[in-house]
Amino acid sequence: MSNADSNAARVRTIFRSKTRKALDRIEDPRETLDDSYDQQVKLLQQVRQAVAEVATARKRIELQGEEMGGRYQRLGAQAAEALAQGREDLARAALERRAMLEGQVGKLQQQYTALEQQTAQLQERERRLTDQVAAFRIEKETIKATYTASEAQVRANEAVSGLSSSIQDVGSSLDRARDRVAQMQARAAATDELLASGALTDLTATPDADIERQLAAVSAQAEIDRQVEALKRGGAAGVGPGEGGWLSIGRAGS
Repeated sequence: MSNADSNAARVRTIFRSKTRKALDRIEDPRETLDDSYDQQVKLLQQVRQAVAEVATARKRIELQGEEMGGRYQRLGAQAAEALAQGREDLARAALERRAMLEGQVGKLQQQYTALEQQTAQLQERERRLTDQVAAFRIEKETIKATYTASEAQVRANEAVSGLSSSIQDVGSSLDRARDRVAQMQARAAATDELLASGALTDLTATPDADIERQLAAVSAQAEIDRQVEALKRGGAAGVGPGEGGWLSIGRAGS
């Protein structure tokens, strides 16, 4: 497989992986369960708010009823006092107002009774909805935990099944790395030979370094010729180690 084909296959694999992750996020049941739970919690909050509003209205009617009840008693007392003082006209006026007030209190009592019933109904619905939300929350967390465990198991199985291909990819990468190292080593050796032969110019070398290198080569060859002549004459001086042993090797006069 060429590098272009390998790169194209890698791109397709990455694209499929990203697409699968996006679809998993869209179809993730955990998010659906969380959304449903949030909706139920919001509904419960609305019911509780309605209970509070109805209770507030009932309390307001209760206070108004107590105020009207106090007035009703005062009018009765005023009627009795007016009659005691011989003012039957004032007594009749007080009783007429009390009768009118009694009708208003009757209507207020009806409203109060209706609010009591409505409060009881809302409280019962709140209790049931609270139990329902609590039960749904437990089931939701259980399903989410099960789904998460199953997802982890699937990923582990996929990782195990794809282990051989991963090892092959790693082996291919190592082979390519070894080839590049070998190529670089060969290139380094070749450039060393070219520098040594003078085919390449060493820009970091000192001026006239090439002459110094040639003179050193001539001196080394002359030393070899001297040692060869010494051997021909039967001498061993300068060929083996001197009195200093290995420390004297390569030193003049050894």
